[in-house]
Amino acid sequence: MSDGPFPALPLQGARFEGAVLVEELAPGGQVSIRGDLADTTFAEAVTAQAGCAMPGIWQISGTPERGLLWMSPDELLLLLPRAEAAEAARALQARLDAAAVHALVLDVSDARARFRLTGPHLREVMARLTPADMAPGAFPVGHLRRTRLAQVAAAVVHVAEGDMQVLCFRSVADYTFRLLSGAAAPGAELAYF
Repeated sequence: MSDGPFPALPLQGARFEGAVLVEELAPGGQVSIRGDLADTTFAEAVTAQAGCAMPGIWQISGTPERGLLWMSPDELLLLLPRAEAAEAARALQARLDAAAVHALVLDVSDARARFRLTGPHLREVMARLTPADMAPGAFPVGHLRRTRLAQVAAAVVHVAEGDMQVLCFRSVADYTFRLLSGAAAPGAELAYF
């Protein structure tokens, strides 16, 4: 839970500049929401809390600062300012309970680290690490993939052309940063995509 003081960044704001810029982002608020995404009452409650529309499959809605990520057929991830996460989770769970909607809402802000990658060779760098197809037609802006980066689970969010975010568990933040930095080392400027 994020009711208490905000934790320090796992890597104290690590940054690497190579074929792309890799930056550790400050922890944001993250609320995991599980339920029947096709249920109208569930969707209305979630979108009212989020302030944006429901995302389509493998898509994002809103912005990386305040939005919804489609994580699986029964799971969304609400992104919002960290100071709002605990109360947003409580309010949404209460609203769903009052409507007798079966759902689980949990503040998971402390669980994940986030990295931002920017640069023109971003697709090539990411293709070195993940089996997910990074081709423009397969992974357009506004989409996300839950995948692996070498040995760790991660979500890759395509925010804008040349701008992606990677979410991983906080416990593997150092390993993930080293993977991303290694893949972005000078010489990764392969114009494949």
